[in-house]
Amino acid sequence: MATDSSLIDQVVLRSLRDDDSIPEITRLLHAAYAPLAAMGLRYTATHQNDEVTLSRLQRGIPFVGELDGQIIATVTLYPAAGPNSSCAWYSEPGVFCFGQFAVHPDLQRFGLGGQMIGILEKETIARSGRELALDTAEPAHHLRQWYEKLGYRFIQYADWSSTNYRSVILSKSLVP
Repeated sequence: MATDSSLIDQVVLRSLRDDDSIPEITRLLHAAYAPLAAMGLRYTATHQNDEVTLSRLQRGIPFVGELDGQIIATVTLYPAAGPNSSCAWYSEPGVFCFGQFAVHPDLQRFGLGGQMIGILEKETIARSGRELALDTAEPAHHLRQWYEKLGYRFIQYADWSSTNYRSVILSKSLVP
């Protein structure tokens, strides 16, 4: 895939469609998360199969980025988890979160990820959300710094049984 930054202007950001390829999304996740796997971080997206990809998409409001008929980005917005969440912040009223976030490695660092987060923030506000949150690996300093530049702040730590690292919960207030 060419890495010309002008390609970003040609990307169509849209909701997931029923005819979108789940295996294509799974391959994208594996490729985008490969550098994190190389750091020894076992994010679910580093190794999940198509069934897990589909399940995670169906639990939320999924979006994709498409370029020349190929899915080159994905992210899923999850409404407030309610009182049954194992993460206290995700249980707070009005807190939405996102996950399964990936941009094809050749198209990273051109602003597409920021555009996708912008869509999530607008969608959260449209659904009466007041905060947009995420979790990432504590050792993934580059990701934490990027989210902080976008206005996300540290909330708490979380320890998921499915990962081999402690997570940080970051959140951004969407209330003016």
